[in-house]
Formats: sequence, C-alpha cells, structure tokens
Amino acid sequence: MSLRAPVKPFVKATACGNDFLIIDGIHAPRDLGDFCRRICDRNNGVGADGVEWLYMARDADVYAKLINADGSEAEVSGNGTRCVAAYLCSEQAREKVVIRTDAGLKTCTLLSISDTQYEFEVAMGAPTVDRELSLKLSAHEVRGTPVSMGNPHYVIFVDEFAPRWQEYAEEVGSRPEFPHGVNVELVRIGTRHEIESRFYERGVGETRSSGTGSCASAVAAIAGKRATSPVKVHTPGGTQAVRWEDQVYLRGPAQIVCRGEYYVAGM
Repeated sequence: MSLRAPVKPFVKATACGNDFLIIDGIHAPRDLGDFCRRICDRNNGVGADGVEWLYMARDADVYAKLINADGSEAEVSGNGTRCVAAYLCSEQAREKVVIRTDAGLKTCTLLSISDTQYEFEVAMGAPTVDRELSLKLSAHEVRGTPVSMGNPHYVIFVDEFAPRWQEYAEEVGSRPEFPHGVNVELVRIGTRHEIESRFYERGVGETRSSGTGSCASAVAAIAGKRATSPVKVHTPGGTQAVRWEDQVYLRGPAQIVCRGEYYVAGM
C-alpha cells in the first residue's frame, strides 16, 4: 500500500522578483484559499506572492485566475500575467499570448528569449485616474492618487522612502475608503522619463515589484504632469517600462525558475 501523499505539479516563475506559482486548474482543490496560503508560505511551502490557476478559455489562449498569498482573490497581476505568458511560450513556440483575467483580456507580445527568460510587452488596458485623495492616518496625513488598472491602486509621491513606510502603507490598505482593499505605491520622481517605486500589495504585503503597480505609478506621474510617457519604473526587483497611449503598455521580463510537485498533506 502506497503512503505517498497526493501531489500538485507546479511551475514557478518570477517577473522582477515578483514570483508566482502556475498550476493547471484541473488540480484545483475545493478550498483554493487555504491551499494557496500553504503553498505560498515561504517557510513551510514553496513560497510565492500568489498562484495563477490556468483554465480553458473560449476567447483566449488561457484563463488565469489569481489567488494571493493570503488566499484572497485578485483581479489581475501584470507580472503574474507575464509569468503565465512565459510558461505558455516555454511549452509551445508562440509570438503572442492572449490571457483572460478577471480584469479582461491581456495580450502579451513576445519581444525576446534568452534561455529561460522571456521579454514581453503587455497591453494592460485603459486606466482610470481619480482626483487626489487625502487620508488622515494614525500618525500623519497622506495625499495620493487613486488609479485603477482593473485593480485598485493608491499612488503616493514622496521625496524619499521613509523608514518603516510599510506600516503606513498597510494602514492605507485597511481604510474604509477602500472597501475592497487597495494596492499602495510610493513613488519618487527621478527624471521626466524615470521614477522609482515601492509596493505594498493587497493580500501579500511588500513585494519587490508589481506590474499593475508600475503601471499605476507611471500613470499617476504622467497624469499629474510629473513625468512624460514612456516611463522607466525602477523597483527593488528590477526595471520595467510603461508607455501610455491609446491604453497602457507594460514591458518587462519573466523567467521560469523551476518545476516541481507539492505534496498535499491531508488530501
């Protein structure tokens, strides 16, 4: 009699240090949230910022359902979408990948390949930029620009990244003004075409990069006349490029890290 626990095959990919597990939806358990919390745990699981579950789609190459590291659902991840595109290109030669997300269709155009690293430009759709919003926090007041990239963002412009900025970013994310939570970006302007960003994401916390966060950062800077398209967004995990024309286009790398099997205790 075999005592081997059930397994879930996965692929791990990263885009500028924002890492995701990619799993075929046929392996999805009943409780996606609990499973994703366990497999994304960086001490007792594989470790990732989220899981992209892949399903068949009638109007796209695949439907990617994103679950955050804390088990909550998210509409879309720009970096996660690029990771899915890299995985699909690693399975079959493609020049373009269309991915359905819960924020609509995203078209990923392959620009280059080097070993396991793929460079894409992703059509991210049209943004929505609201008027600047002031929030009174426990320690001080912040002013930021709400931006939607199909998911919610709040962009705060700073001269420097303050020590323990994560604490007030977390407080912003729990404000009643954002009933569904919000991704928080701190942005420091460099030149007209370069900015530096930090990210505190819903359901994850601080991340080394964010695709939609980079888009929101650039869009807020352009809308506020602090920058001009195209904009290079420098992050702790690497640099991405954002241009805003008829819609927002995000360019950056995605790399396949590994493939493996996750043993599922109690299933």
